[in-house]
Amino acid sequence: MFKNKSYFIPVLLALLFLLSCQNKQQTSSVQVNDKPVVKHEPDIAYGIVIDSLLVDTAIVKRNEYLSDILLRYNVSYATIDKLAKGTKKIFDVRRIRKGNKYAIMLSDDTLKTPLYFVYEINRVDYVVYHLADSVYASLRKKQLDTKEQAVSGQIVSSLWNAMIAAGIDPELSNLLSEVYAWTIDFFGLQRNDRFKVIYDEAYIEGKPAYIDKIKAAMFHHGGEDLYAYYFEQNGQGDYFDQDGNSLERTFLKAPLKYTRISSRFTNRRYHPVLKIYRPHHGVDYAAPEGTPVHSVGDGIIVKKGYQKRGGGNYLKIKHNSTYTTTYMHLRGFAKGMRVGKHVKQGQLIGYVGHTGLATGPHLDFRYFKNGSAVNPLKVKSPPARPVEKQYRPAFDSVVQHYKAILDTIR
Repeated sequence: MFKNKSYFIPVLLALLFLLSCQNKQQTSSVQVNDKPVVKHEPDIAYGIVIDSLLVDTAIVKRNEYLSDILLRYNVSYATIDKLAKGTKKIFDVRRIRKGNKYAIMLSDDTLKTPLYFVYEINRVDYVVYHLADSVYASLRKKQLDTKEQAVSGQIVSSLWNAMIAAGIDPELSNLLSEVYAWTIDFFGLQRNDRFKVIYDEAYIEGKPAYIDKIKAAMFHHGGEDLYAYYFEQNGQGDYFDQDGNSLERTFLKAPLKYTRISSRFTNRRYHPVLKIYRPHHGVDYAAPEGTPVHSVGDGIIVKKGYQKRGGGNYLKIKHNSTYTTTYMHLRGFAKGMRVGKHVKQGQLIGYVGHTGLATGPHLDFRYFKNGSAVNPLKVKSPPARPVEKQYRPAFDSVVQHYKAILDTIR
C-alpha cells in the first residue's frame, strides 16, 4: 500500500507518540478528578466558630460576680456596666450562680481582645454576650434530643446499689422512688425485689446528659407487681396504676383554720424572743389558743415530745419515704397520740398553743422532703385524681403499649 516505507515509519512513530501523550493526559485528569476533596469542618462552640479564637472555660466560684470574671480579661468597667444594664431584659447578670459554667473567647493574637462571654444558665439554655464593637446579648439553646431507654434490675442491698450494679445512672433511683413514694417504703425494700423501667434520656449535642422522665415502670415488691404509667390529662401529668388510679395522695392545704400567716419560710428571720437573726424553715399560722390541728395526710407519728429550746410541744409525722411534717408550739396533744400510731388525713392531732419560745398562740408548721426543709406554701399537692372518663381510651392505649414493652424486658 505504502510505496515509500522511509516516509511511513517516522509518521507512524509520531502518531504513536501523540496517542501516548493523550492517554497520559487523560489518566492524569482522571486521577485528579477522582482524588477525594477534603473539606475542613470548622470548630464550633455555643454557635460560634472558634477556629481562630482562644477559649477559656471555668466554673463560677463562690461570691464571684460578672465584674470579677471580666476584669481578669481586661474588659473595662464601662463595658461591664453597659453589658449589665443594657442586657437585663435578656438575662439579669445578678442571677449568675456559683457552680455554673462559663466561657471567654479571645482573639488569637498579641492583644487577646475579649470578643464573647458565654454563661450557661442551665444544662440547655445559655446566654452569649458580644463584647466587640456594640455590646449586646442573645439567649440560645443547646441541641436537645431524647431517646427512650428500657432497663431492669434486682435489689440486693438498696435501690441505689442495684442501679449501679446494672450500669444505670443512679439518678434513676431518685426518680423511681418519687414515682412510688406513696406505694413503696424504700427503706423497707426486700432482697430480690426487682424493677423494670422505661424512661426518656436527654442528649445534649449528641452526648447523654440527664434522665428526663420515667414513662412506665413495674416494681415487684412484697410479692406484688406494681405498675406505674405516666399520663397527662387537662395539661397536668401524673402516674397511675393499670386501673387509672393515681399513685400519689393529696395533702391538705393547711393543717388548721387560721386567722393569718404571722411568719413565713426564710433563711433569715429576726426571732422575737431570742432577739437574733436565724433561719425559720416553717410557716407560722396565727390562731386562737386551742384551735384544732389536723394531720395534712396519712402517716405514722415518728416523734412526740417537748423541745425546751424552741418548739415546745410537737409532733412529727412520716407520710412516706419522701415527706414528713412537723407541728410545733402545741398546747397539747389529741387523745391517743403516740409514737408509732397511724393517723389519717384530717385527723385531729393537737391544739394550737404557745409552748416553747413563742410570744403568742400559733402553729409552726414544717415540711420536709427527703430530709430537707421545704417551704410549705410552695409544696404542690399531688392531684390524686383518677384518669377522667373522657381520657380513658387514650390512657388504656398507653397502658397497652408500655405494658407490652415492660413484659419483654428480662
